[in-house]
Amino acid sequence: MTRPAPTTEKPFLYVVVCAAGAADGVGELIAEARRRGWEVGVLATPVAMGGFFDTEAVEAATGRAIRSAWRRPADPRPFPAPDAVVVAPATFNTINKWAAGLADTLAVATLCEASGLGIPVAVLPCVADALAAHPAYRESLTRLRGMGVRFADPYAGPGPGDGRRRAIAWERALDLLEER
Repeated sequence: MTRPAPTTEKPFLYVVVCAAGAADGVGELIAEARRRGWEVGVLATPVAMGGFFDTEAVEAATGRAIRSAWRRPADPRPFPAPDAVVVAPATFNTINKWAAGLADTLAVATLCEASGLGIPVAVLPCVADALAAHPAYRESLTRLRGMGVRFADPYAGPGPGDGRRRAIAWERALDLLEER
């Protein structure tokens, strides 16, 4: 049986993790959120759960199991209701499904609900230039911005020829929430 989510006096942040190579750094976002006074629960797309980030480290950092599937109706809610949501890294697929209201995963359904409830949402996109040029993506950004979603500049991907990735500005998502 699943135990009920612990109650917290601190604001509660949902972090939605998508399947992008940059997801392996999400622990930095969690650490910074906790430094800023947030309690954190992580939801991940099913594909992201397949090795895109260290799930054991994330669960240790948050003290909670990662959610990637719906709970049964009789099961208690594992997280408190969110005060805010961060999507990081946010992929082409998740952004387009969310904008279209295609809630086929717990992660996207949670984003659709957050938008409908007026919960603040900040996004760190991680989308290749070729995909970012697709008209559906541009339309999705316009629709989500119109719903009040705040976007950071897109992640630029790998560094110039040195084999290392550029750093993601994880803290930017939290800054966007604080600007509200």
